[in-house]
Amino acid sequence: MRYKVLDYLKIDPEGTADSIVSFIRDYVNRSGASRVVLGLSGGADSAVLAALAVAALGADRVSALVMPEMESPPEDVADAEEVARLLGLDPLVIDITEGVEFVLRSFGDSYGSSPRLARGNVKARLRMVVLYYVANKTNSLVLGSSDRSEWLLGYFTKWGDGAADLYPLLGLYKTQVKLLGDHLGLPERIVWKPSSPGFWPGHLASEELGADYDVIDPILHLYVDRGASVEEISRTVGVDPEFVRRITSRVSASEHKRRFIAGPPPISASRT
Repeated sequence: MRYKVLDYLKIDPEGTADSIVSFIRDYVNRSGASRVVLGLSGGADSAVLAALAVAALGADRVSALVMPEMESPPEDVADAEEVARLLGLDPLVIDITEGVEFVLRSFGDSYGSSPRLARGNVKARLRMVVLYYVANKTNSLVLGSSDRSEWLLGYFTKWGDGAADLYPLLGLYKTQVKLLGDHLGLPERIVWKPSSPGFWPGHLASEELGADYDVIDPILHLYVDRGASVEEISRTVGVDPEFVRRITSRVSASEHKRRFIAGPPPISASRT
């Protein structure tokens, strides 16, 4: 389902792509890394990220991993592999089911008995473990696919998909990533498929968040980028003020997820 993107969220796709490609190339080359590694989920964010990485470095310097588990929809795995094929990548498919089961079993749990959110976060964190293992072996940097919408909402797993060396899409709202996907010529059914973290069968972001990103992105933009009040946002976007408060409250409530290292200030040495 294609979103209706408001004029003030539209981007210059060519200029945006060029800017991100330059960012990736310059960052990687300055770091001394040989290549990059990323996960392909079958969704828009990772597809766009992979396309930009290939444009920046060439397919021979991009490692793509597809990491399904027993609850992953087969169509998402197929979409991830299709994106890799279109970009000239040879994806490494690693089933992480046994890893998830090991963690759950260590606490007397299973796929059937474990809380689905906790189980979903295990999946996200295991995928990052795998990505960093490959990165360590190949002198690579890990690319994170989080976008600005997810980052502001805290809609990611801390130390899971919220752990990477660089986040090329972090300046783009979800709807803008999808517009960029159109510009890059990625399959429409992949770019515009409903967003899903994929933690459990049928898991949709719109159901968990209460709306699709074509509603959420304008709220975030007006609140974070323009400093608009709840009432002003409600009038502009045409949604109930209570829903606006629900979305904006997520920004402050999830601040701890964007500050990875927390600790007290330095303690002054005593003068004796």
